[in-house]
Amino acid sequence: MSLFNDPRWGEALSHLPDYLGNHVRVSLAALALGLVVSLPLAILTRNRPAPRAILLALASIVQTVPGLALLALFYPLLLLAASLALKWFGVSFSAFGFLPAMLALALYSMLPVLRNGITGLNGIDPALIEAAKGVGMTPRQSLVMVELPLALPVMMAGIRTASVWVIGTATLSTPIGQTSLGNYIFAGLQTQNWVFVLFGCVASALLALAVDQLLGLIEGGLRQRGRLRTALGAAGIAALVAATLVPTMGRSSSGYVVGAKTFAEQYVLSALLRDRLQAAGLSATARSGLGSSVVFGALKAGDIDLYVDYSGTLWANQLHRTDIKPRAELVAELKTALAKDNITLLGELGFENAYALVMPKKRADALGVHTIADLAAHTSTMSIAGDYEFFSRPEWAALQKAYGLQFGAQRQMQPDFMYAAVASGEVDVIAGYTSDGLIAKYDLVALDDPKQAIPPYDAILLLAPKRAGDERLKAALSPLLGKIDISTMREANLRASGNDANSSPDAVAKWLWEKIGRP
Repeated sequence: MSLFNDPRWGEALSHLPDYLGNHVRVSLAALALGLVVSLPLAILTRNRPAPRAILLALASIVQTVPGLALLALFYPLLLLAASLALKWFGVSFSAFGFLPAMLALALYSMLPVLRNGITGLNGIDPALIEAAKGVGMTPRQSLVMVELPLALPVMMAGIRTASVWVIGTATLSTPIGQTSLGNYIFAGLQTQNWVFVLFGCVASALLALAVDQLLGLIEGGLRQRGRLRTALGAAGIAALVAATLVPTMGRSSSGYVVGAKTFAEQYVLSALLRDRLQAAGLSATARSGLGSSVVFGALKAGDIDLYVDYSGTLWANQLHRTDIKPRAELVAELKTALAKDNITLLGELGFENAYALVMPKKRADALGVHTIADLAAHTSTMSIAGDYEFFSRPEWAALQKAYGLQFGAQRQMQPDFMYAAVASGEVDVIAGYTSDGLIAKYDLVALDDPKQAIPPYDAILLLAPKRAGDERLKAALSPLLGKIDISTMREANLRASGNDANSSPDAVAKWLWEKIGRP
């Protein structure tokens, strides 16, 4: 099947109003906030060399921070601010999604606006300013009636640059809960849906180009004092905003929000939970691609209503426990600890998805490696790859301590790419996942952990504090508990790693529902 005849283009197109609308709203809000802050600062510091230099230096430093890191940093800061505001003033706000994305993107917009604003104002012929004084204008009148109109074309060039930067960087806001065109890219990378990746990239580029051209009309109109061009550009921006608002006007804001982390299994499970709720007559949407720590914080704050997590992840990352307990005992203690925050551990889905060190079966047999203890003697000449967070997680520290692992090289990469990398010999070992179907696909083996350095990782269903007493929600979800065994989940994950219309999370979720039997 040709890429351009792929039915997934239709699926991608169906998400466009939601993704594009949210992308435009957060981008324009960030750009507006950046302008409100930057333009007054440019005016105030234009004739003050020291403050001007400090301001531009700070704005330049912001640009050196990777976009994803800047977006992620705002989430915990706002989460702390939200808890303090609730405690001190009784006022609550969401630290999830729109607000952190808007604030981070506004910072990204400031440098070109500041630089061009200062350059435009300082580039005005001094004789014109003297002439304004000569006819009796006050400094404020001179600024409003002479300097700003003359500097506006240069300032518009900075605004155009800022708009392109903001629209591009907004695609990185998906992991902190802001829906955007980046949803296509993150979901596509995790599920190897290259149609989604291409669609997201093209849509983002076209949006940036369209906004740049509309702002270019305004800039050209200001330069040539052509009211028609300025009006057309402004009307185009207004029409774009209106077009993104129309699809949401009739949409109900009520309903359940199902969260998901940033890998294929989570996309499938969130789609399964959403479908189960909808079949029970409950309105539900999925919010996918969330960072591991972000999704738990979002549940605790009530920004999402439910999601699937793993007992070992919560045990190590949220409870900060390093001791390993039997599976049933660990889940019981975890349930009690979460209840203190009014988070409901509804139950286990029936399978475990633990971290495991994985290598090609043929090489493991040749070296006589069957356990991580066997592997330890060979690691000094080997390389290991893990996902983006593995080497900073407690599990990796526990493995190193228990077995004395000292690999010659460590690499981080997209989870799905790790399996192809180890199968082709690009790396020797990977930190894989026990429920991943790619282990069988690439003829790999997960090494035993005789010292039990890695805790159990049972898939568990969590409900937000505000849903603790929601019996209708619990009744809709309870029939799924204990129904998904490890072999079924591996097959589902293998299906999700394909590259056709039947491998989409929605399609795999439907297959999984039929496989376990519709409750």
